[in-house]
Amino acid sequence: MGTQQAATPTIEIVGKQNASTEQVLTPDAVKFIASLHQQFNDRRKTLLEQRQVRQQQLNEGASLNFLDETKAIREGDWTIAPLPQDLLDRRVEITGPVTRKMVINALNSGAKMFMACFEDATSPTWENMIEGQINMYDAVRKTISFTQSSNGKVYSLNNDTATLLVRPRGLHLIERNVEANGEPISGSLFDFGLYFFHNAKELIARGSGPYFYLPKLESHLEARLWNDIFIYAQDYLGIPQGTIKATVLIETITAAFEMDEILYELKDHSAGLNCGRWDYIFSYIKRLRNHSDVILPDRGQVTMTSPFMRAYSQLCIQTCHKRNAPAMGGMAAQIPIKDNEQANEIAFEKVREDKRREATDGHDGTWVAHPGLVPVAMEQFDEHMKTPNQIHRKREDVHVTAKDLLEVPQGKITEDGLRLNCSVGVQYIASWLRGNGAAPINNMMEDAATAEISRTQVWQWIRHPEGKLDSGQNIDVVLFKNIMKKELQKIEEQVGQENYLNGRFEEAAEIFTELTLLDEFEEFLTVPSYQHIS
Repeated sequence: MGTQQAATPTIEIVGKQNASTEQVLTPDAVKFIASLHQQFNDRRKTLLEQRQVRQQQLNEGASLNFLDETKAIREGDWTIAPLPQDLLDRRVEITGPVTRKMVINALNSGAKMFMACFEDATSPTWENMIEGQINMYDAVRKTISFTQSSNGKVYSLNNDTATLLVRPRGLHLIERNVEANGEPISGSLFDFGLYFFHNAKELIARGSGPYFYLPKLESHLEARLWNDIFIYAQDYLGIPQGTIKATVLIETITAAFEMDEILYELKDHSAGLNCGRWDYIFSYIKRLRNHSDVILPDRGQVTMTSPFMRAYSQLCIQTCHKRNAPAMGGMAAQIPIKDNEQANEIAFEKVREDKRREATDGHDGTWVAHPGLVPVAMEQFDEHMKTPNQIHRKREDVHVTAKDLLEVPQGKITEDGLRLNCSVGVQYIASWLRGNGAAPINNMMEDAATAEISRTQVWQWIRHPEGKLDSGQNIDVVLFKNIMKKELQKIEEQVGQENYLNGRFEEAAEIFTELTLLDEFEEFLTVPSYQHIS
C-alpha cells in the first residue's frame, strides 16, 4: 500500500505449554497470528467502540432503521460469488462444541454440515481451545479417533462425513493465554488464524475449503473487517482469493437492518446468512433495554411465530435469495428424552413443525444440536425441498419494514418464567465454569445464548415498572433474590449435595446475581466470567 507497517509484535504464550500447545502453536503459526493481530486488532477495537456509540444513541431514544447511506447497495443488482459444490446442499447442519467425541459423532451424524463451535457452545478454557484445534486438524485429515475411558468404546469417522465449518469466537472476546506486546490477542483472530493456517491447503487438496461461520456481527463494517482478514490470510498462504467461504449469523438486531450490506461486503467470500434465533432475542432486549415499551414476556412465549421473529426470518430468506445466497434456518435445541416416549414424541413434533415452517418458507437448511434430531429435520427438508437449495424461490411477496422487525412480542411474565430464567442461567454458567459450553438442561441442549436471554430478561424486568408478573406483583430485587435462593435449593436437591458443592453452582449464582443487579449492563456474561476459568 506504500505505508510503512509497524514491526511485528512480540508474541508471548502465557498459558500452560505442553505437547498439545507445541503441536498447535508452531513458530510459523504464531508468526501468522502475530501478523493478523498487527494488521487488524486496532480496527477490531474501534468497531467494538462503535457498538457502544450506537448503544448510547439507542439509550437516548434513537430508533433502528435501514441505513440511508447504503440504499444503493440494497437497491443494486448484484449477487455473491458462486458457491463451491460442497456448500450447495446444506439442508441439515449439526452444531456443537469442538470436543473430540462430539466432533466425531457430529461428522458421522448424517447431517450435510457440521459447524464446530469455538464460541457459544465451547467454554474457552485454554485446554478446550488448544485441543479443539488439534481435533479440527485430525478431523480434516480423517485421522480423528477417540476411546471412551469408561468402557473402551472406540469412535472413528465413517467414510461419508459432514462438511466441516468452523465458528471462531466473536470479535468481543479475547484469548488471554496469548499476548502481543503484553496485550491479550483477539479470540476471533486466534481461532480463525490457527484453523486456517493449519488446514486451508489440506482442505483444498481434499476438494473442500476453509469454511466459517461468523458470530455476533452488528454491522456491515464488521463484515468488511472479516472480508479484509480473509483477503490478507489468503494472500499470506498463497491460495486463490474467494477460497474462504463464510456464513454470517444474523443474531443481532442491528445486523437485521444490514443484511444486504453484510452480504455485499463479503460477496466474494459469502456463503449466505443464518438466523441465530436465541442470540437474536438476547440482542433485541439488550440493545433496546432502556426503551420502556420493549418489555418481553417469558422467553418460552417468544417463538419463531412471534411477528418480529417471523419478519426477521422471512427478510433473511428474501435478502439472501435475491443475492443467490443460502438462507439458513435456526436451531432446534431439543435433545432426545430417554425413558419417556410420550414426552419425546411431543418434543420431536415441535421440531418437525419448526423445520416444516422453515422449509416451506424457503430456508435452504436448518440447525440441530443433537444427532438424534438429524433424521427429524432431514425428513421435513427432503419432503419440502426437492432441489439442493431453494435459492430460486425469490420470495418477492415479502415486504418487511423497520416497524415489523421491532414489533414487541405479546405475552405474560409469569413467576414460572422468572424461576426458569434464574435456574437455567445458573445451571448453564456452572456448566461453563466447569469447562462445558454445551449443557443439557431440561431436555434442551443449551449454549451461552440461553443464559444471556435469561439474565437480560431479569435485568430488564427489575428496572421497568412494566416488568410485572401476571399476578400484578412487581419484579424487584427482593423477589429476585428470594427466587434465586429457592432455585438454588432445588438444584441442590436435584444433583445431590456433593455434586452441588463441586459443581460451582454457588459461584454461578453469584455471577448471575451480580450481572443482573449491575446498573451498567454488561454486554456479554462470558467476558467477566472468563476470569473465573483457567
